[in-house]
Amino acid sequence: MKFTTIRQYLLVLMASSIIKIMCSSLYGNETDRLSLLEFKKAISMDPQQALMSWNDSNYFCSWEGVSCRVKTPHRVISLNLTNRGLIGQMSPSLGNLTFLKFLFLPANSFTGEIPQSLGNMHHLQIIYLSNNTLQGKIPNLANCSNLKVLWLNGNNLVGQIPADLPQRFQSLQLSINSLTGPIPVYVANITTLKRFSCLYNNIDGNIPDDFAKLPVLVYLHLGANKLAGQFPQAILNLSTLVELTLASNHLSGELPSNIGDSVPNLQKFQLGGNFFYGHIPNSLTNASKLNLIDISINSFTGVVPRSIGKLTKLSWLNLELNKFHAHSQKDLEFMNSLANCTELQMFSIYGNRFEGNVPNSFGNHSTQLQYIHMGLNQFSGLIPSGIANIPNLIALELGGNLFTTVIPDWLGGLKSLQTLSLFNNLFTGPIPPSLSNLSNLVELGLSTNQLDGYIPPSLGYLQVLEEFTISHNNINGWVPNEIFGIPTISLIWLSFNYLEGELPSEVGNAKQLMYLHLTSNKLSGDIPSTLGNCESLVDIKLDQNVFTGNIPITLGNISSLRGLNLSHNNLSGTIPVSLGDLELLQQLDLSFNHLTGHVPTKGVFKNTTAIQIDGNQGLCGGIPELHLLECPVMPLNSTKHKHSVGLKVVIPLATTVSLAVTIVFALFFWREKQKRKSVSLPSFDSSFPKVSYHDLARATDGFSASNLIGRGRYGSVYKAQLFQGRNVVAVKVFSLETKGAQKSFIAECNALRNVRHRNLVPILTACSTIDSRGNDFKALVYKFMTRGDLYELLYSTGDDENTSTSNHITLAQRLSIIVDVADALEYLHHNNQGTIVHCDLKPSNILLDDNMTAHVGDFGLARLKIDSTASTSADSTSSIAIKGTIGYIAPECASGGGQVSTVADVYSFGIILLEIFLRKRPTDNMFKDGLDIAKYVEMNSPDRTLNIVDPELLDDKQLQEIPVTMKEKCIECLVSVLNTGLCCVKISPNERMAMQEVAARLHVIKEAYAKAISGNNGIICIIRSTI
Repeated sequence: MKFTTIRQYLLVLMASSIIKIMCSSLYGNETDRLSLLEFKKAISMDPQQALMSWNDSNYFCSWEGVSCRVKTPHRVISLNLTNRGLIGQMSPSLGNLTFLKFLFLPANSFTGEIPQSLGNMHHLQIIYLSNNTLQGKIPNLANCSNLKVLWLNGNNLVGQIPADLPQRFQSLQLSINSLTGPIPVYVANITTLKRFSCLYNNIDGNIPDDFAKLPVLVYLHLGANKLAGQFPQAILNLSTLVELTLASNHLSGELPSNIGDSVPNLQKFQLGGNFFYGHIPNSLTNASKLNLIDISINSFTGVVPRSIGKLTKLSWLNLELNKFHAHSQKDLEFMNSLANCTELQMFSIYGNRFEGNVPNSFGNHSTQLQYIHMGLNQFSGLIPSGIANIPNLIALELGGNLFTTVIPDWLGGLKSLQTLSLFNNLFTGPIPPSLSNLSNLVELGLSTNQLDGYIPPSLGYLQVLEEFTISHNNINGWVPNEIFGIPTISLIWLSFNYLEGELPSEVGNAKQLMYLHLTSNKLSGDIPSTLGNCESLVDIKLDQNVFTGNIPITLGNISSLRGLNLSHNNLSGTIPVSLGDLELLQQLDLSFNHLTGHVPTKGVFKNTTAIQIDGNQGLCGGIPELHLLECPVMPLNSTKHKHSVGLKVVIPLATTVSLAVTIVFALFFWREKQKRKSVSLPSFDSSFPKVSYHDLARATDGFSASNLIGRGRYGSVYKAQLFQGRNVVAVKVFSLETKGAQKSFIAECNALRNVRHRNLVPILTACSTIDSRGNDFKALVYKFMTRGDLYELLYSTGDDENTSTSNHITLAQRLSIIVDVADALEYLHHNNQGTIVHCDLKPSNILLDDNMTAHVGDFGLARLKIDSTASTSADSTSSIAIKGTIGYIAPECASGGGQVSTVADVYSFGIILLEIFLRKRPTDNMFKDGLDIAKYVEMNSPDRTLNIVDPELLDDKQLQEIPVTMKEKCIECLVSVLNTGLCCVKISPNERMAMQEVAARLHVIKEAYAKAISGNNGIICIIRSTI
C-alpha cells in the first residue's frame, strides 16, 4: 500500500514536470514567433518577397532567414536577411529573441535607430547591420557579454564610439558613418580585439597610447577622419599588425626611424593625405611582407631609397604629390631596383620633383605592372623603351614633363592600354597611326605639345574611346569623320590647331558626345545640321573659325546643352528661336558674326550676363536690357516695301552724315577749349545711347555722396538710375584736374568701344561734354554689378557689422571666378583685332554680378597694340612711370622702365589667382624680407598646399559630403590651380604662360572639379587630364 502511494506521487510529480516543461517550451516558441511577426510589421516594403513564408501556415523555424536550435525547445538562434531589399525600421521586438546568437541584416534599407533592446541579448555573438541608413547613436551593448563582432559600417550613425564595449570583442567595424569625438581609451582594454575599423568619420584626437596593450590587433583602419598630432607611438608595439590605414587625416611630423622593424608583419601601409615630412625611413623596407605602400599627398622629401626593391611582394607603390627629388641618374636607381618587385601592379610618382631621363630598363621586369603615373615632374629625353615590354599595362600617364622627340610607334603594341596621357610635353612630329591598334583605349590625351601632321582616320578603329584631346598643337588637315563613328566617344578637344575644311556631317553619329571643342582653327563651310542629333552634348565650342551660313535650327534639339560658343565666325541669318527652348543652356556666345533679325526673348535670352551677341550689326529687338533697336514692322504691300527700302537707305545715310558732323563739331569745340596737346577722342557707334551731363546729374542726385560707391585713381563711381529709371548703372566720373585722368578716359574708351565679352564689364555709353559751370566733363556709364568687386568679396565681413566672419566663398565659386577672369584676358590678348593690355589688373577691378560671374573692368591704364605678336614692341611703351598697383605689378614694370606687354598682365593675373585661394593680400605684413606671395606658395607646393590655402576651403560643405577618393581628386584640382598660378608669376617674362594656355588649363581643372563633386571620374583634373 505504501509502495503504491509513493508510485502515484512520483507519477503526479513527473506529469507536473512534463506539463511545466511543455508550457515553458510552448511559451518560448510563441514568444519568438510573435517577436518575428512584430519585426515583419515594421517592414514597410519587401520588394523581393523575402518574408512571404512568414505566416501561420509555416512553422516559424522554417521561415526564410530564420534558424532555430536543433534540441527542444526550438528557439531562434539566427536571423539572416542579408541583401533582401527590405525597407522599414528595426522593431524593438528583436530584443525578445533571447536565444539569438547571430543577427545579419546588412545591405537593406533599414531606417531609424538601432533598438536599445539589443543590449539585453546575452547570447548575441555577431551583429551585422552594415550598409543600411540607420540613424541615431550606437546603443549600449555592455551587457551583451558574448558579443564578438559588431559591424555597423555604411550607415548614418552619430555620437561617439561607446566607451563600455564587451570584453570579448574581436571585430569592431564602424566605417562610413558620422561619428565624432576621440577614440575611447577603454577600447585598449579589449585584449581580444583583432580588427578596429572606423574609416570615413569625424574622429579626432590621436590613437591612445594604451593601444600598445592590444596583443592580437591585426587590422587598424582609421583613415578619412580628423586625427591630429604625430605618428602614433603605440603602433610601434603592435607587432601583429597586418594593415594600417591612417590616410586623409591631419597627422604630421616625421615617421619613426624604426617603423619597419617594429611592425614586421605589416602588409598594407596607407598614410596618404596627411602632413608628414622628412625622408622615407630606411627601416621601412625591413617590413618584407609589405604589398601596398601609399604615402601620397604629404610633404616627404629626399631620394626614394634604392632598398625599396627588397619588397618583393610589393604590388602597389604610391608616392605621388610629395617633394621627392632626383637630381642625377643615381637618384633614380630606385626605379631599376623595382626589377625585384615582380608582383608590382601600380606605380605612381606623379607630382614630385624628379628630373632627368627615366632609365631605359624601367619596365623590362614588371610583367604584372598595370598602372604607371609619372606626370607633373621634370623628366626629359625619350619615353623609356622598356615600357614596351609590359604586356598588361592599362594606364600610362606621363603628362606635364619635358619628354621630347616623336611619340614612339611601339606604344601601339600595348594592347591592354586604356589610358594614354602625354599632355604638356615637348613631343614633335605626327600622331603615330600605330595608336589605332590600341583597341581597349578609353582616353587619349596629346594636348599641349608640338605635334604636327594630320589626325589619322584610323583612330576611328578605337571603338571604346571616350576622350580624345589634341588641343594646343600644330595639327593640320581635316577633321576625320571616322572619329564620330566611335560609339563611346564623349569628349573631343581639337582646339588651337590649324584644322581646315568642313566639320563632317557624320558628327551627328556621335550619340554619346558631351564635349565638342574646336576653338581657334580654320574650319569653314556650314555648321552641319546633323550636330543637333548629338543628344548628349553639354558644351559646344566652335568659335574663332570661319564657319558660314546659318545657325542650324536643330541645335534647339539638344536638351542637355549648357554652353554654346559660335563667336568670331562668319555666320549669317537669324538666331534660331529654338535656342530659347533649351532649359539647361547657361552660356551662349554668338558675338562677332553677321547675324541679323530679331533676338529671341525666351530662356537664356532673358539673362544678359548669359548671352553675348555683340558685333552683329543687324540684330534688333530682344529684352530691353540689351539696348537694341526695335525691329522694323514688315510692310503689307509693295508700295510700302519700296518706301521701306528707301528709308533703309536714307535713314542710315542721314544718320551717318549727322553723326559725322556732330563728331567734327565736337572735336573742333574740344580742341579749341582744351588748348593743350591734342588727344583724339574715341567715337562710339549709334548703338550707344546718348546721355547728357544733366541726365547723369539727375540720375545720381547731383552726384551725391549717398550714391558714391567707390573712388579710384582718376575719378569716382556713382550708382545711378538711368534710361527712364529702367536700369541701375554705374557712372564713372573722371577727375580731370588729376594728371593722367584725361588720358585714362581716352584709354578706356579706346579699349572698350569695340570689345564685347561676357567677362568684361559692359560699357553702356560715354559722356564727353561740359558741366553746369562750363567745365569739361567726362564720364563712362557701365552696367551695375550688384555683388561688388572681388576685393570686397574676399575681405569684407558681410552685412553684419558686429561679426568678423568673412564672406563664405566655395572652391567652386573661386574656380568659376578665376576662369572668368582668364577668359576675359585671353579675349583681350588674343581674340581681338588688336591686342589690349589691361595694365592694372587687381581684385578691385574685377566685378561680380548676381550670378557671381566675374567681369574685368577699369581700363584706364589699358594700351591697345595693333600687332598682337609684338608683346614688347615700341608702341607698347608706357608714358606713365609705374603702370599698375603695388603688389600686382610685374617685376619688369615695377621700376617704371619696363614696357607694357601681355605677359605683365599674366603676372598680375597669377598674383590674383594665388590671392583668391589663399585669401591673403600680396601686400600682407607676412610678405617681407624677400618673401612674397609667389615664393610663399612655391616653397609650400605641392605637399603643404593644404597648410597655406584659405582654411575655409577645407571645410567646404561640398568637399565634406563626398567620398574620400573624390575628395582627393578635388584637392588635386586645388594643387593644379596653384601650380597654374605659379606658372604665371615667373620672374622672367619669357617663362610665363600665354593666357590662351592658362585659360585652357583652368577650364580643364574647373570641369574636373565639377565631375569629382558629382562623382563622375571621367576627367581627373589637369593632374590626370589630357589638356
